[in-house]
Amino acid sequence: MTNENWWKEAVAYQIYPRSFMDSNGDYQDIMEEFGTMADFDELLEAVHVRGMKLILDLVVNHTSDEHPWFLESKKSKDNPFRDFYIWREGTEEGKEPNNWESIFGGSAWEFDETTNEYFLHLFSRRQPDLNWENKEVRQKVYDMINWWLDKGIDGFRVDAISHIKKRPGLPDMPNPNDEKYVSCFDMHMNQEGIHEYLDELKSETFAKYDIMTVGEANGVKVGDADLWVGEENGKFNMIFQFESMDLWRKTDDSATSIADLKEVLTKWQNGLEGHGWNALFIENHDIPRAVSTLGNDDSSIWEISAKSIATMYFFMKGTPFIYQGQEIGMTNVHFKSIDDYNDVNAKNMYDIMKENGASEQEILNILWKNGRDNARTPMQWNSQENAGFTSGTPWIKTNENFKDINVENQEVDGNSILAYYKKMINLRKANKSLVYAPYELVDVKSEPVYAYTRKDENGTFLIISNLSTESQFFELPKELTKLNAELCLSNIDVPVEKLVDKMEFSPFEARVYRLI
Repeated sequence: MTNENWWKEAVAYQIYPRSFMDSNGDYQDIMEEFGTMADFDELLEAVHVRGMKLILDLVVNHTSDEHPWFLESKKSKDNPFRDFYIWREGTEEGKEPNNWESIFGGSAWEFDETTNEYFLHLFSRRQPDLNWENKEVRQKVYDMINWWLDKGIDGFRVDAISHIKKRPGLPDMPNPNDEKYVSCFDMHMNQEGIHEYLDELKSETFAKYDIMTVGEANGVKVGDADLWVGEENGKFNMIFQFESMDLWRKTDDSATSIADLKEVLTKWQNGLEGHGWNALFIENHDIPRAVSTLGNDDSSIWEISAKSIATMYFFMKGTPFIYQGQEIGMTNVHFKSIDDYNDVNAKNMYDIMKENGASEQEILNILWKNGRDNARTPMQWNSQENAGFTSGTPWIKTNENFKDINVENQEVDGNSILAYYKKMINLRKANKSLVYAPYELVDVKSEPVYAYTRKDENGTFLIISNLSTESQFFELPKELTKLNAELCLSNIDVPVEKLVDKMEFSPFEARVYRLI
């Protein structure tokens, strides 16, 4: 790979460190539970020896409430670190400074008795927001970033970066329904003026290194993309956009609309064509398992549906991201008690819903579908105790299906989901058209069938996925069926490789053709 394009031709693999692999049975031990800096240096060297790249998670919207800056900030109103965070007095009525609701529920403000003031936390109360208006804060953040980059890491996934700019004056949200706290994304998500900070961030850090950056950018629309990921004006190489994520992160029982999915993904594919680069993903640590939402985790079609969803997203234009466990078809977890959940968002939601009269089962039904812990249960390595994740006690329970769904089983099965992912990676690496060629949606007049082409001077590929539990009949445009077709990949044995105008795909059937 050239230095310029290595991140375009790469396939990224995201791990959630607490749940990936406990090598010594002591998961309480660069947060102590993750080891020492010497361990990290060894990891970085080992990754580079293997020709791989190491991307770290970078959190600069907030810190821990145990961070030395915050501990100093709490001590007094005139402490030098006070303005590193966002502190405000309460109202004359003794209430929070405004009616903003935390993203995790409840007030976005936490009262501190030491100075009788509130600090802002858009996320957990254990995660106070940094004050990006303070130039000294920004400079210390840049110094920290450059320290990591000087160690030789290869880039960052930048957490919650679209939240660093708050609406000036921190005004109340409109409250026509007289709610106690009001969802306030409009006050802190992709706000006017944020690009002054992002320009400075890039020039002081990222632009000085040959690295890859991908920003977690809630609230960024495709019309904003040039300023975020444009080849000339962008601050990041890629962003994780939330429009498609929101389609399968719903709390109701409705199925994800494939028509909506096609519309959103196509909008981003077309919107960035020739201007920027997409980050392709169907899972991460904050959303449910794809096979349980977009697919079907019923044992009879679990494997086929996992492969179909993978085929659908993996060959679009952009860099594919695989989240740990996705490559073996890990599913949502159905814990039977709220006590088994660890996510602060789940705990807060439980308390609020219980106050409003919901039953525990009603709340659990939502968490089974939508909870973040669905993606955070320990990686399922084998069928031994705790799925081979640890010889100690795991920080959160394993999914009960680990004896059937695990890496060890799939490594010896040439038709497994894991084997299928390896085939997809090899196919993409062997064909630059699947990296750089433009994407074009194919209208097949069948909502559940997602079909698109990747076509350039080097070749044409046709990708078709039935994302339905039912067989689907559809018609391909005649200009595609006039060409000779080579079947490169399929998740079901296909006796006839020839493309025809009218086709039938079995439930969750997927194929990739090279057209000649």
